[in-house]
Amino acid sequence: MKAVLLCAGQSKRMYPLTIAKPKQVLPVVNVPAVMRTVQQLKGLVKELYVIVGDHENHIKNALGKTNGIKVVYVRQAKPLGTGHALLQLKDKLHDSFLVLNGDDLYAKEDLKKMLQYPAAILAKTVHDPENYGVLTKDGASLKKITEKPKKPTSKLANTGAYLLTPDIFLFKSAMKKTARGELELTDMVQAYAKKNKIRVVTAKFWYPLTFPWSILDAHHDLLKDIDSDIKGTIERFVTIKGDVVIGRGTVVKSGTYIEGPAVIGNNCSIGPNAYIRGSTVVGDDCKIGNAVEIKNTTIMNGTNVGHLSYVGDSVIGEHANLGAGTMIANLRHDEKTIHTPVKGKLIDTGRRKLGAIIADNVHTGINTSIYPGRKLWPGTSTLPSEVVTKDLQSSTKRKKS
Repeated sequence: MKAVLLCAGQSKRMYPLTIAKPKQVLPVVNVPAVMRTVQQLKGLVKELYVIVGDHENHIKNALGKTNGIKVVYVRQAKPLGTGHALLQLKDKLHDSFLVLNGDDLYAKEDLKKMLQYPAAILAKTVHDPENYGVLTKDGASLKKITEKPKKPTSKLANTGAYLLTPDIFLFKSAMKKTARGELELTDMVQAYAKKNKIRVVTAKFWYPLTFPWSILDAHHDLLKDIDSDIKGTIERFVTIKGDVVIGRGTVVKSGTYIEGPAVIGNNCSIGPNAYIRGSTVVGDDCKIGNAVEIKNTTIMNGTNVGHLSYVGDSVIGEHANLGAGTMIANLRHDEKTIHTPVKGKLIDTGRRKLGAIIADNVHTGINTSIYPGRKLWPGTSTLPSEVVTKDLQSSTKRKKS
C-alpha cells in the first residue's frame, strides 16, 4: 500500500507562525505535525509520496528518517490545488492508495478502518459544519461534497483523507479551476463517486491545523492520553499533580507547582517558584523564570519567559524572549469570544479565552502588556511597558537618544 501526503499548500491562515515555514512542521506535543501523521501510517503503508512546494527543505528536515516507510518527495512547482498536486503522481500509482493532508492530525485506527473498503473517505462530526466541506451520504456511501455551505445538510466534515484507486485519474476533466486558479481533488472525488461506491468512514479523532489556536485545541485532547514520565531533575519542594512528562536534562527548581496534563521538553530550566498549569506544552531548551505562570499554552523550542510574567491560552514560537513582567491578557472584560484578523478579515475564533500568537524570534520589553488575540510577527519587539493593542507586524520605533 502507498500513501500520498499533501504538503505543498500555503499556510496564510496560520500567520504569523508560518511566515517563514510551513504549518506542517509546527510542533504538536513537541513532534512536527507532518511526522505525527507519518507515525500513524507505520504498519499501514510501505511507500509514501510527499508532495512539497517552496518549503521542501523544512518538510525534509521535519521528517528526517522514517523507519519502515520509503519516502519519495515530489515537487509541485506552483501551489495550484490539491487536485493538481495528485496529478503529479498519475503515472506512479497503480494500486489503491491513501491521500492525506500533511497539516491535519489523524489516528491510525481510523486510517486502518478505511482500508477495509475498496474506496473510502474519512469524515468527522463537527459542531460548525458551515466551515468545512460537508458530506452528504447515500446510505453508507458518499453522494456529494459541498464546500462551506450556508445551510449544511449534515454535520459530517470532510477530513481530507481518502482511499482511492487509480481510476480516480479518469475523472480529471471534472476539475474546474476555482476563482484562485486551483484544481481541487474534491471535484475528482465527486465525479468518481457517481460511478463507484466510496464508503464514508466516521473518524474518532481528527484535528485540522487551520488557525494558530488549532494547536491549543489539539493539545487539549492529545494530552489526556499521556502518562507521567519524568527524566529530568526535580529539586526539593516541587509539587507535581496529574500526568506530567519532563524531558532529559531539564531542571525543575524549588517551589515550582506543575498541574498535569503537561509536557516539558529536554534541557529546560523551570522556576524557581513557577506555576505550570494544565494543557501546557513546553519545547526543548526553554527557560521559564522565577514566579512565571503558564496556562494552556504552547511554547516552542529555545524560548525564554522572563520572571514575573503571565502567559495564558497562547502559542509562542521558537527562540522568542518575553521580558520580565510580560503580561498576556486572555479574556475580554465583556467575556465575549475573541476576534482576530485572518487574511485581512476579522474572524470570531469561537474561544472565550485566547492570549497572544507570538512568532519566532520575538522580543518583548519588560512589563509589556498584550491584549487578547493579538499577533506578533517574526522578529518584532516591543519597548518596556508597551501596551500591544493591535497586531504587531513591525517593531516599535525607538526614540534616538
